[in-house]
Amino acid sequence: MSRLSEELRQRCKAYASGTIRLYVSLPKEREEVHILGKQLLRAGTSVAAHSREASSARSDAEFVSKLEVLLQEADEAALWMELLREDCGILLPALPILLEETGALLGIFTTIVAKVKRSDRP
Repeated sequence: MSRLSEELRQRCKAYASGTIRLYVSLPKEREEVHILGKQLLRAGTSVAAHSREASSARSDAEFVSKLEVLLQEADEAALWMELLREDCGILLPALPILLEETGALLGIFTTIVAKVKRSDRP
């Protein structure tokens, strides 16, 4: 049985797909954009991977651990997107949409982690 809903797992997969599409559309002839894009690609796609890993966690502690790594990766993805927008002048239409979804996922998973941690208290 999955510890995360199928809907949430699919949302994370769609987020990874959006990250890939954004990366593909970046003007990678600029070295800084290429480097930041690669970082974004790695962090953004790992959100989906960690949601899958969390889904098959064998304990609450393992579940929380996987989700905490997911949160770190999503926050890192947001940083790369912000740097692409603010310092590299990337204004692709997908960027604010993906940043908004990053914030939503951060909120959802932060809430899940907090609830599991509260239920673990004696």
